[in-house]
Amino acid sequence: EEKFAQAAANQNTLKLTKMAVGDANNTLPTPDRMQTHLVHEQRRAPINTLFIDPANPHQLIAEQIIPEDVGGWWIREIGLFDEDGDLCAVANCPPTYKPKLAEGAGRTQIIRLIVAVTSTDTVELKIDPSIVVATRLYVDQAKQEAADHIAQALKTVSAHFAPIESPALTGVPIAPTPEPDNDSEQLATTAFNKAMADMCGGKNRLFQNFNLAINHSRAA
Repeated sequence: EEKFAQAAANQNTLKLTKMAVGDANNTLPTPDRMQTHLVHEQRRAPINTLFIDPANPHQLIAEQIIPEDVGGWWIREIGLFDEDGDLCAVANCPPTYKPKLAEGAGRTQIIRLIVAVTSTDTVELKIDPSIVVATRLYVDQAKQEAADHIAQALKTVSAHFAPIESPALTGVPIAPTPEPDNDSEQLATTAFNKAMADMCGGKNRLFQNFNLAINHSRAA
């Protein structure tokens, strides 16, 4: 608790690195603010994830995965440690037995500890990604967040362009045909080009007939 308070007061970042679990010597311990270690620690390992509680912005949730080949003891106490090895948060929990695979009933177990803080900005997770694994829920949430971000980015980028499902962009591209006297920067379609060619052809024939009439009048 003191470490969290100091980080908030000095505007520093408290880097949490590990979580420990213990059996408290087969008793249900009462957490003490002055504790510096668990009553009887059984395992200490890197934190897998640390995130802000979606239901409360002033709470952090630390999570650790205990693999199936680790265990053989009860879990009654949980502690969070920073990069200096100091105990920063401690809690008890309902007694739960963590079997190991050699006992014939091994299972992967997720331990979560919720910590109330004055500011989540002063806490940081420091891990070695080469040895930490993620839960399936964490991966699914990360995938969904990435998909939502990509969809929003594409929506923003394409907001000023023609709709992708527009007939001009599917199958054989088409576009509105401009009027023959259109002098804008609108695209000229094949229909427009043909109309202009027909118009020019008609004018040429008119000029030819006009010249022929003049020549006949001179000859007369």
